[in-house]
Amino acid sequence: MTTVDPTDANPIRGLRVVLRGAGEMASGVAWRLYRANIRRLVMLEVPAPLAVRRNVSFCEALHQGWQTVEGVQAVKAADIGGVKRAWDTGQIPLLVDPEARLISQLAPDVLVDATLAKRNLGTRMEDAPLVIGLGPGFCAGRDVHRVVETNRGHTLGRVIAAGAAEADTGIPGTVAGYSVERVLRAPATGVFSTRHRIGDRVQSGEEVGTVAGAAVTVRLDGILRGLIRPGTPVSAGLKLGDVDPRGEESYCHTISDKARAVAGGVLEAILGVFNT
Repeated sequence: MTTVDPTDANPIRGLRVVLRGAGEMASGVAWRLYRANIRRLVMLEVPAPLAVRRNVSFCEALHQGWQTVEGVQAVKAADIGGVKRAWDTGQIPLLVDPEARLISQLAPDVLVDATLAKRNLGTRMEDAPLVIGLGPGFCAGRDVHRVVETNRGHTLGRVIAAGAAEADTGIPGTVAGYSVERVLRAPATGVFSTRHRIGDRVQSGEEVGTVAGAAVTVRLDGILRGLIRPGTPVSAGLKLGDVDPRGEESYCHTISDKARAVAGGVLEAILGVFNT
């Protein structure tokens, strides 16, 4: 696999971009790049991702073979050959590679660390000509070339060329006046069980699942915008779901404003380097 040809009439279109992660934020980034005609994309994931907003996360392709988000489809690929076949059919390939060992074989022009782990899991500036980290855990100029702010607020989506993003607050963003109340968390360590689905309407006090026999209870009226996959082993305190008090079902199936803003920052960073 060769790098982009700088003599090509449209070299940006041929950029090869590898994304670590395929959850909500990573999927929003991949979707925006794909829509901008940067389509040599590859996503790397862990074998059992813990995505909550599964309807808009390409990592669901690991479970069902494919996942479509707002008209863009990702498919599970078994190897590097599968990457090329996905590109030929206009799809985004998704590989299981938790330690990103395939980066050297993929030889990306751009690497985006979108794991949102709040710490650097091994990404280095040497991994690609342009390395971008999302959120806290990265320092532009030290371990990545650019950082994109992920904290909600005035600077959401800002591209940072020197320094780090804002520190993790641990407080969920406010939606319709609610913050921590929106989030469903595991009351114990065990396997999450539920009969509810994303898009279900729920009421305050309603039980929407269990972990090791302990109830997972909703704290406000709304709609389940996100819910972790049933049967997933979880640890106490892990985020299991997201209740949207606005009650708009279409929000369950579309990319969030936050993901679009972060994706815009990534696109800006790429164009700022390669569109010269």
